[in-house]
Amino acid sequence: MNRNIAQIINKAIDGGELTGLELSRLLTVDYLSEEAYMIQYAARKISAAAAGGKAEVHAQVGINAGPCPKNCHFCSFAPVNKIFEAEKVYSLEEIIDKALVFEADGANAIYLMATATYGLPAYLAVARAVRTALKPETPLVGNVDDFAEDGAIALKQAGFAGVYHVLRMGEGRVTNIAPGTRLRTIAAARQAGLLVGTCVEPVGPEHTVEEIVEKTMLIKEIRPVHAGSGRRINIPGSPLEPYGALTQARQAHIIAAVKLAFGYSVPGHCGGDYGIAAMAGVNLSWAESGSNPRDTQANTVIGGTVASRRETFQQAGWEMVEGPSVLFSPG
Repeated sequence: MNRNIAQIINKAIDGGELTGLELSRLLTVDYLSEEAYMIQYAARKISAAAAGGKAEVHAQVGINAGPCPKNCHFCSFAPVNKIFEAEKVYSLEEIIDKALVFEADGANAIYLMATATYGLPAYLAVARAVRTALKPETPLVGNVDDFAEDGAIALKQAGFAGVYHVLRMGEGRVTNIAPGTRLRTIAAARQAGLLVGTCVEPVGPEHTVEEIVEKTMLIKEIRPVHAGSGRRINIPGSPLEPYGALTQARQAHIIAAVKLAFGYSVPGHCGGDYGIAAMAGVNLSWAESGSNPRDTQANTVIGGTVASRRETFQQAGWEMVEGPSVLFSPG
């Protein structure tokens, strides 16, 4: 085993802060090598220690689908991808029903996702109704368009425990969103007392080690309650489709290396796929219903269920958090 790589792995296990250069060295290891499996072992060990040996399954309800002006090339809602030509909005009754089914199935937290065409006032109205329908202890998490300080305060007052927000790979190049806008939203959320979950995603074969390192080190500064790395699921006909997609094996290596950089301070570790990755440190996944930016159907058929996500974790040797999310708990 390469002595330098072993030293970096041991530094992470001992709680040391990895540098960008050290992360870069981990990411350039052959993902089928002995070193790669040691990186995955270390990531699993750190994740288990940071999360008390338990995994969580959250659930997301997509409340609308349709052409979105942000035109993110990796998203099925992007007009450039020509998947959704008309707006589809789920009724309040449908949204509440989906959220309650997820809660009854054992989801540890409920997320509400909307595209940028869904105005914040309407989103807050839906959220208040969902918040009232759910058990008081079930965390509600937002996944919504960028917002300023007043929006963050309104989300907090509507009953959200936190938000999922990401400075995506290629932001500003393959999206109509300036990177600074994403960062200002995350700062506003934290200022308002909202917990933040984020990710290094969506990663494709064309993304460089340098860009992965950049996003990872930025996330370390945010100190979110969960982070990780997700590979891009290509939308048929997307401008990004010709680049191909990462294999689950390569993505598991990236997920593990990123975890060593995050260390023990980020208890939740997520990834876009949960089979191999659950052995490589991933301890958080999502079931999904309604719209899904990776699916071409308005009511997702690829989102998975709470039961299937839990089964994957249990098969990978994880115990499950029962009841409300620990990651999004107020304490």
